[in-house]
Amino acid sequence: MMLPGQDAAANDGPWDADLWEPAEVLTVQEMYEADRLAIAEIGSGYPLMERAGAGVAARVLARRNEAGDGPVAVLCGPGNNGGDGFVAARHLRAAGVPVRLALLGAKDRLSGDAGTAAAAWEGAVQPLEETCLDDAAQVVDALFGAGLDRPLSGVPAQLAAVARDASLPVFAVDVPSGIAGDTATPLGGLAFQALETITFFRKKPAHLLVPSRFFCGDVHVIDIGIPATVLDGIAPRCRANGPALWARAFPWRKAEAHKYQAGHAVICGGARMTGAAQLASRAALRVGAGLVTVVCSPDSLPIYALANPSVITQPLTDPADFADILADPRKNAVLLGPGNGVSQDTADRALLALESAPAGRAVVLDADALSSFEGRAERLFAAVGGSAGAAVLTPHDGEFHRLFPDLAGNRLERASAAAARSGAVVVLKGPDSVVAAPEGPAVINGAAPPWLATAGTGDVLAGLITGLLAQGMAPVMAASAAVWLHAAAASTFGPGMIAEDLPDALPDVMGELYSASPAVDRWDLSNNLR
Repeated sequence: MMLPGQDAAANDGPWDADLWEPAEVLTVQEMYEADRLAIAEIGSGYPLMERAGAGVAARVLARRNEAGDGPVAVLCGPGNNGGDGFVAARHLRAAGVPVRLALLGAKDRLSGDAGTAAAAWEGAVQPLEETCLDDAAQVVDALFGAGLDRPLSGVPAQLAAVARDASLPVFAVDVPSGIAGDTATPLGGLAFQALETITFFRKKPAHLLVPSRFFCGDVHVIDIGIPATVLDGIAPRCRANGPALWARAFPWRKAEAHKYQAGHAVICGGARMTGAAQLASRAALRVGAGLVTVVCSPDSLPIYALANPSVITQPLTDPADFADILADPRKNAVLLGPGNGVSQDTADRALLALESAPAGRAVVLDADALSSFEGRAERLFAAVGGSAGAAVLTPHDGEFHRLFPDLAGNRLERASAAAARSGAVVVLKGPDSVVAAPEGPAVINGAAPPWLATAGTGDVLAGLITGLLAQGMAPVMAASAAVWLHAAAASTFGPGMIAEDLPDALPDVMGELYSASPAVDRWDLSNNLR
């Protein structure tokens, strides 16, 4: 099965090393600083370029059997990206592959490391023109790097269109030309469509954010010799989601554990849309919450009681009942919103949950609990700020706009700004869901299958977050783990999935995670039977 964050070209199984790799995501400026610090330490930038170009060539050669006998068209730009292309061309030619190298600009105007790479190339250099791709079997796009700040135009734009229309296999260096490394949208709407993107040291936001990530194809991160210690002076504030980020904090059961040590989640059930809370409660149980109570109107209580025998049900006959339930400090995670209805009652319960939260209790607000504050979001944010517990908001784009109508930008920018304003951890849901904390960090979930876009999947995610919070995970870690598990369960099930399938797909994913996690203190059944 293919799991979120896993390279689609990997072939060693679903839990390969790439899921446990360092998760930092660097902005373009942070990557420039990493390069600068590395060069200061090793004394020259050319060894980095040599390894980068060799890594690009290796990826082209790995897919050569699929491509036929035509030449590799290496398209080089006037900067260091072009230098990487010259190195790749040299390695490809040494491997016996026919290479056609085309340069935007004049070879004698290249300087620095790019000039050194160009001087080492002994083959022909032709000008960049539309015919460069004639009869090409593969294309190396080494025109522009992640620092590009203007749309493609002229011949580069024509070549991007030709490669796209001919479905040529493109191997992009760093990012596909036409995409800026920090953005989610191709500049001017046009970029090379890559089969693979080969980047260096760490990923950039464009490798993970939609729609830019769709232009990147499979992203390979190549080690070019930049020491990880350079990150100490950079302190990146963004991470790629995956087990490397949160597996050591995952609340696996100990051999001596009992249910009361795994938390008690409370989920507020709606009177009419009862399926939402049912999905959330089942997800909370599947992810390990020790107990789950659904509180609801007396009329709907039989529906919840019959739906899932593992769930406790408790009636709400008047507003004071909810306050009495919240008075129990053992109930340490509360979810409001799924199926509750957009109403003053829903808003009042959300405020009560926040304002009465003891230290250590987490409140998750989803769906109707968010929309109920449209036009008065500051009241919600004030309650979050005054709460002794933690708050997690889980909007999709529509709900986000109701709370933050003035915030614009890509999903990473909007989620980060919303977390800073609200004081809550914000999970902005989508194909590139972002988890953002008020003072950082932000976590991008770089892969989610399209069949998650169906009714009820958001309720499952809210239940997963609530279940992990009940077990004591920190809010950012709980939200990040839940988002990843949610996508992994959907990937495991495959097309045709509906929301009800997600909780029951979790055991396979969690079992694999348990077996693969380097952090697990495993329970040996044989020892416990002696």
